[in-house]
Amino acid sequence: MSIAMRTTLLRSSVVAAATALCAAISTLPAQALDAQWCKDVHIRFFVGGAEGDAFGTIVYNGAKQAAADLGPKVDYIFSQWDVEKMVQQLREAVAVKPNGIAMMGHPGDASIMPLAEQAHKDGIKMMYQNVPVPKVVAAFGGGYVGAQQEQQGRALGAEAFKLGGLKAGDKAIMIGPFENENRGARERGTVAALKEAGVEVIQLSSPPSGEWASDPNLAIPVITAALLNHPDVKAVGYPGGQMLGNVPTYMQAAGRKPGDIFNFGFDTSPQIVEGFKGGWVQLTADQQPFLQGYLPILSLCQQVVLGLAPMNVDTGAGFVTPQNYEIVSELAKQALR
Repeated sequence: MSIAMRTTLLRSSVVAAATALCAAISTLPAQALDAQWCKDVHIRFFVGGAEGDAFGTIVYNGAKQAAADLGPKVDYIFSQWDVEKMVQQLREAVAVKPNGIAMMGHPGDASIMPLAEQAHKDGIKMMYQNVPVPKVVAAFGGGYVGAQQEQQGRALGAEAFKLGGLKAGDKAIMIGPFENENRGARERGTVAALKEAGVEVIQLSSPPSGEWASDPNLAIPVITAALLNHPDVKAVGYPGGQMLGNVPTYMQAAGRKPGDIFNFGFDTSPQIVEGFKGGWVQLTADQQPFLQGYLPILSLCQQVVLGLAPMNVDTGAGFVTPQNYEIVSELAKQALR
């Protein structure tokens, strides 16, 4: 087929698709295009943490804004980052039979799969946020809004190696839920990147119950002991904004001063901004949790009301450092970034 013929066929396909889209839009009920066009839709939204959680609050604010903009009835579910609790709450959510559920992916593919199957049978639209569940989505549909875990983890490890001035043979500590197949992919990625650069990595496994995220002070004895046992550690990585925001407490408990150790991790929060200001925090990977709240609700509304396909959005946004943290500081203080 000639280039000219292929071009003509391509143009014809584009015109046909555009015509079909216009025809579909013209048949939508008028209220679908008005403000609060999603007002008849019922959604259950999983925030992840407890009420007031540093990261979860930003997700919650995004979801609340979407609900205010679009009008759905939203039930907000708080789980204290406890994966077993999330599974039970998802079971209850499916039983209620809302129009849509926005679920945190922390429990992983195996735990979510049978409940996603039931939701599919019941015609419940599904979205997943923060942690991807690719096997579930492949089997029963749904979309994902969040960072790609392993990819973001590896990028953070490489950036920490570079900005931290690390070299082969140096020691670093990495904390994370390494045993969790889906959620732990991010921290395993960070460990892999550091090891590939020749860094010796000491891994500290966080409890599967999520209690260190709910109350970061519970990790003080473990982190302090690790630093005392490995006084030559050059860097410490943290699995979430709750713990990264608590870095001054960890370092002071271990008798360390600002800048003694290169502290890095994920997310932004008012506490992390203060950590940058005080010289305690040197690097964080931003995953824009506000979008992880807003976009799943938007997508569920679009699926239920407009019949659109689920969204898939990578919210990974690069890195925050002592050189650029002021750009996001005000929004972080407002729990919007």
